[in-house]
Amino acid sequence: MIQALQWSALVICGAVALARFPDAIRGRNRSIFGAFLLTTFAILLSIDAPYLAVDAWLGGANYANLLLRFLVYGAVMLAGYRTAKAFGDASGTRRITGPAGLAVLVGIAAVTTVTFLLADTAGSSTGLTGLPLRSEANAQLIGLYATAGRVYPAFVAVCLVPATLRAVGGRFPRALRTGALLLSVGYAAMVAGALYPLLPAGRAWCQSIISYAAVLGVSLGLTVIWLARLAATRRQARTRVRRASDA
Repeated sequence: MIQALQWSALVICGAVALARFPDAIRGRNRSIFGAFLLTTFAILLSIDAPYLAVDAWLGGANYANLLLRFLVYGAVMLAGYRTAKAFGDASGTRRITGPAGLAVLVGIAAVTTVTFLLADTAGSSTGLTGLPLRSEANAQLIGLYATAGRVYPAFVAVCLVPATLRAVGGRFPRALRTGALLLSVGYAAMVAGALYPLLPAGRAWCQSIISYAAVLGVSLGLTVIWLARLAATRRQARTRVRRASDA
């Protein structure tokens, strides 16, 4: 099931990134293209074969995991910015991309980097789940590193869930409300991801399900909104052409 979620998310994000590439070249909505592109690479690094290949090239000390963290941070920030813009949430935009939001990002990035460099992470292991317990202090550093990686997505999600939930019950067209519902599920999963340490031992599979629920919810939500607006733009263009021909 986990592999099915991984490959489904990879196919969706990769396809949307490719579809958005021509518009990105023209300077249109580059943030959403960037979000899907970064998410595609992040999903690749969550799959064993690509992760182990990249990490071997980087030295076999799980630097691929550190790269994965920063890909996620970038994707979450861009997706959050695009979500806030889509629903006219000016306060959400400020919270994510304003001075306070950027300070949170820089602070979490610093903690992520420092804890990773202080920890002993030798020996490639996707998700760091297979690393040997070298010492209690090392385990605590890796735990802090993992916690830092969950805090930023949860922060962005908390900033946006109120707006997406309001949109679900708002007077938007049905397609936009559907997109808002999917985004709400995705961002709620991001918040739930911050609670991983509370899961009982042996429930690591729950973490993967929550993670990919977040990825799929946000990706599908943004995709539905994009397609809905694309269809609306085409309808408006056809209407203008018809009116011009009738004139």
